[in-house]
Amino acid sequence: MTNPFTTQRKPRLKTLLGSVLVASSLLLGAAQAEDKLKVGFIYVSPIGDAGWTYQHDTGRKALEEKFGDKIEVKVLDTIPEGAEAERVTRELASSGYKMIFGTSFGYMNPMLKVAKTFPDTHFEHATGYKTTDNLGNYNARFYEGRYLAGMVAGSMTKDNKLGYVAAFPIPEVLQGINAYMLGAQSVNPKIEMNVVWVNSWFDPGREREAADTLIDQGADVITHHTDSTAAVIAAQEKKKYAIAYHSDMSKYGKDAHLTAVTHHWGDYYIKQVQSQLDGTWKPGSIWGGIKDGMVDLAPMNDAVPADVKAKVEEAKGKIKDGSLHPFAGPVVDQDGKEIVAAGSNMSDEDMSKMAFYVKGITGKLPK
Repeated sequence: MTNPFTTQRKPRLKTLLGSVLVASSLLLGAAQAEDKLKVGFIYVSPIGDAGWTYQHDTGRKALEEKFGDKIEVKVLDTIPEGAEAERVTRELASSGYKMIFGTSFGYMNPMLKVAKTFPDTHFEHATGYKTTDNLGNYNARFYEGRYLAGMVAGSMTKDNKLGYVAAFPIPEVLQGINAYMLGAQSVNPKIEMNVVWVNSWFDPGREREAADTLIDQGADVITHHTDSTAAVIAAQEKKKYAIAYHSDMSKYGKDAHLTAVTHHWGDYYIKQVQSQLDGTWKPGSIWGGIKDGMVDLAPMNDAVPADVKAKVEEAKGKIKDGSLHPFAGPVVDQDGKEIVAAGSNMSDEDMSKMAFYVKGITGKLPK
């Protein structure tokens, strides 16, 4: 005989056990989600498929590949510098993101302000110089790659005129301009260079106008310190040469693109997140160069002669082992004033305050 009590209780028991299992699963899932390290990235321009932000995002992808479900990553792109940067940084911090990377110079003061109100969150700022107990900064010696790229430009120009599209007159950008010029002069003392400032990190229209202007002024090799591919495209269309920046942009100018100064952030992001997971993170000021794998050159165009490639490779090796410094004296400004004496190298502190053009650059530096 069937026990009516038993037959009525079994479904209820199953239901109860099912509810307990579902609740347990939800709690476990919530606990696992809470266990994940939440990492935020703030970018100044669209990610796209080339340029400054693209290279940082390539580093972010390497980070996610390394740590998988140990981390939860959120990306915010096209965030203007200033008040908007502060708002999104604060929003990430208040949403539980314990490590936040900001990748534009103008994020420095907003991140510093937010860092002071979220002492348990760690912040990493690219290309700045201010730190605090929970804010570190990181940068790359872009000028090392610029010097090598200048050697290529100085070797490939036929008219001895180079053109440079620049964003803002801050030390980081001036280091690149001057190192590029010094590299070019090391292989071609007759070189001259014009600079056009666009006062934006990412404005393809203005960057294109600047590149066109430089070409109209006689430049036959163009480079840029801005985020888009506009300068490379302009060179390709006008049958000139270009040296790209941030990333390999050869697909935008298969004939024009001689090489590119490339940036590599993945190893740094992995190292910092690992230290956060280990509980050993500390704020630092990193300025890595070619020997650290943070700066390199993209493969050179077949149009670059073998002897030029060999010279550049030799110089790269010397920069790597410390026997060649792009700002080795004598360094003279455009008015003839000696900035670095023969036998000396410019110090990191002096480079961080750079506010001059080297000899051979035409026009006045904006104040």
